[in-house]
Amino acid sequence: MKLSQFKFKLPEERIALHPAKYRDESRLMVVHKSTGQIEHCVFKDILNYFDDGDAFIFNDTKVFPARLYGNKEKTGARIEVFLLRELNPDLRLWDVLVDPARKIRIGNKLYFGEDDSMVAEVIDNTTSRGRTLRFLYDGPHDEFKKALYALGEAPIPTFINRPVDEDDAERFQTIYARHEGAVTAPTAGLHFSRELMKRMEIKGIDFAFITMHAGLGNFREIDVEDLTKHKMDSEQMFVEAEACRVVNRAKDAGKNVCAVGTTVMRTIETAVGTDGHLKEFEGWTNKFIFPPYDFSVANSMVTNFHLPLSTLLMLVAAYGGYELIMEAYDVALKEDYRFGTYGDAMLILDK
Repeated sequence: MKLSQFKFKLPEERIALHPAKYRDESRLMVVHKSTGQIEHCVFKDILNYFDDGDAFIFNDTKVFPARLYGNKEKTGARIEVFLLRELNPDLRLWDVLVDPARKIRIGNKLYFGEDDSMVAEVIDNTTSRGRTLRFLYDGPHDEFKKALYALGEAPIPTFINRPVDEDDAERFQTIYARHEGAVTAPTAGLHFSRELMKRMEIKGIDFAFITMHAGLGNFREIDVEDLTKHKMDSEQMFVEAEACRVVNRAKDAGKNVCAVGTTVMRTIETAVGTDGHLKEFEGWTNKFIFPPYDFSVANSMVTNFHLPLSTLLMLVAAYGGYELIMEAYDVALKEDYRFGTYGDAMLILDK
């Protein structure tokens, strides 16, 4: 497959700037792989497609307030700092992106907060935009993290072209987020409300939780036409024994196994054994899934409507079938579905 095959015209006004008023009341397009049928529902109607003993796999990563704004010493130039990951808790070292990068060199100090209460020193250049910062903070690590995060804001994607508001702190996070480490939300999970998940439990649907700390690589532009030459950024993932038990029990019983989002699908396809069962896993993955691809674990998937030329769209097309998914996207554009992180959802069913 070529990059240009995933290009389509997406009017800017079709990118959702805000989430639906209620999590489970966004729109839901249901795509049946076996027949090509497309249905239009409300998200909470997803309950109608699953039964007792089916299993949903969720990504319980937790987004931290990764975007900070500071000022450079002497010049006072405004600098955006995007926290990527903590490298060394004892030394307060962080891997970050800075913008504008050309103004930031090794040895520069950056000041954060209205009273410049947080200071960081640039100690390394890793890429054209990447830097390593050492935060100059005396005190316990928990206190440092609390102070650092108080300065940050919800890292909503830049294609949501508006200032961050107070709702983003809650809505750019799934209700089941537990393990901190993501710099972007696993967006398919944003549609699940506590009420909906309670109704799913009552119906006998089982939940499995994996962790993949979603990174900015999900939004990085692909700069090669030949998709086999694209390299995904590595992301940390954890699959524990309890998740394996829930998923493999459903598979062995011939039940539906639903992957909630592209991060879940990449995780389970990384951690699957040769027998098609989910295996325990702790480590990193840079798995890039695009058509054609044979999936081993899930036989249904929840996902959002993604932007053109994105690795997310490519994975969905691999799962649903390229022609059917691109047809579904045409329908979504005609039917005024909302795209992107805060947009509407798609359910793809094998049967």
